[in-house]
Amino acid sequence: MAVRLIGDVSVRAPVLIAGWPGMGQVGLGACDYLRQKLGAQLVAQIDVSSYYQPDALTVENGLGRMPEPPKQDLYYANEPPLFIFQGDAQLDGEPGFRLAAELLDFVHGHGVETVFTGAAYAMPVSFRQRPEVYGAATDEHLKARFVGLGVEPLKEGRISGLNGLLLGLAAQRGLPAACLLATMPQYAIEAPNPKASRALIEVFQRILNTSVDMTEINESVREADRMFKEFEAKVTEAIQQLKENLGSHSEGPEGEGHEPEDRPEPHDLMERVEKLFDEAQRDRTKAIILKQELDHWGLFNLYEDRFLDLFDKQPRTPGV
Repeated sequence: MAVRLIGDVSVRAPVLIAGWPGMGQVGLGACDYLRQKLGAQLVAQIDVSSYYQPDALTVENGLGRMPEPPKQDLYYANEPPLFIFQGDAQLDGEPGFRLAAELLDFVHGHGVETVFTGAAYAMPVSFRQRPEVYGAATDEHLKARFVGLGVEPLKEGRISGLNGLLLGLAAQRGLPAACLLATMPQYAIEAPNPKASRALIEVFQRILNTSVDMTEINESVREADRMFKEFEAKVTEAIQQLKENLGSHSEGPEGEGHEPEDRPEPHDLMERVEKLFDEAQRDRTKAIILKQELDHWGLFNLYEDRFLDLFDKQPRTPGV
């Protein structure tokens, strides 16, 4: 077992909450905030160096080197008794199985009876909409708790990566497990979304029958909302400008009006763009279609950094 003990090996807790990087850093953000506010201490690290498979070389000042394995840290909070796991990176395939199995073997031996993960559920919504929390459980009794927790059962879909894999492996060990997914705007998946993380924290507080100081995350939500408000305003402005341009050319020689081409509303257009981004993530040859659409609506400058990231990153697998 590749678990390196750091702190008190005798600690025990009934609940594990785990998070990894993902859309909006929603699950990881919730874990990190809880860890800080509950004063959780590092008790163990899982060494993945023997099976970590990097997909790129790190270059600094012209010199290349293999990247360090991502940290996979386990923390313990005394009140309430709780394990919080934070991984610096998702691991795919066999490495992901091994990491999840080693984590579960350790925490099961230290009293864990229930496992939770947190993730994002990207939807075509505005930042103004209050996040909803959906859940998927491996156990009927755990699912039955959703109503009292303010969680809506996820009707269908898939939970990819370790957020889903950990649940399945936990169930095989007889541990009830659930993933909680907070909704967030599709267009903002590359930016941290503290509002969605806060929604998960609120549910975890009910699960743990505790409360934490939300002052800092509330301020983060206000800052993020200002950024998202500016972005949505720019999209609305671009569409309005296009409508005005089309309208100015819609009159015939004698002033008769002609119906201009389809002009979607801002959120409809953002949903269309998100679908094209998703297709381009899976098939880079479709990036040209995305580029043409962004140019057509005058939005390329708003999405330029994210568009260029398509060619620097591996294909993204949605949380659901």
